[in-house]
Amino acid sequence: MTIHEIAPDLFRLSQYVPEFNLQFNHFLVRDEEPMLYHTGMRRMFPQLREAVTQLIDPARIRWIGFSHFEVDECGALNDWLALAPQAQAVCSVVGALVNMGDFASRPARGLGRDEVFSTGKYRFRFRPTPHLPHGWDAGVLFEETQRTLLCSDLFHHDGDVEPLTESDILGRVRKAITEYQAGPLMDYLPFTSKTEKILHELAAWQPRTLATMHGSTFVGDGAKALRDLGVVMRDVLGKPE
Repeated sequence: MTIHEIAPDLFRLSQYVPEFNLQFNHFLVRDEEPMLYHTGMRRMFPQLREAVTQLIDPARIRWIGFSHFEVDECGALNDWLALAPQAQAVCSVVGALVNMGDFASRPARGLGRDEVFSTGKYRFRFRPTPHLPHGWDAGVLFEETQRTLLCSDLFHHDGDVEPLTESDILGRVRKAITEYQAGPLMDYLPFTSKTEKILHELAAWQPRTLATMHGSTFVGDGAKALRDLGVVMRDVLGKPE
């Protein structure tokens, strides 16, 4: 697992899985109340725990965030809750009600639209994004101090790519969406009548770093990238009915 600081006190912990040709990226906020965003799959827990240990004492983790209920997002949640006695999951209100109430070993904190919490120096604003990238319970976190969007599977692209790029990644994203349309995961990224509206709302935050779960973190005009992502999705997936 590789470690790169992609913004001040924000570390990308990445594991490339050759059989999927895919990076699985987890993000650690090193602050007074550390946050891990994406727990990873249970089978990745030992490697991720070791990577976190190189940055902080894992038992100090206070917050565990994720976008939606999926094994690479929160599969190892209970392993982390057992390791860090003060840790609490943070997710959407829907996620807390319909998933975490049964899955998590301790109650999760359900966040409402534009609810803010702090890890110390850094402030995180939550925005529900139903069915974007996946699931009724989906949402994203925006760190307001450095303007970093923890955007989960948005901007997903394949390959063992560089940790950080200032180059346009939409070509890679278009290729990934197009290729997935020809396989068993063809409907992994829904495109609905609300998709572009949500993307434009996120663009209004003017993020300068897009922390992507699968692929390179993008640094640059995040607002334009989010608006252009809507265009790519419309082009590849078609106009929603």
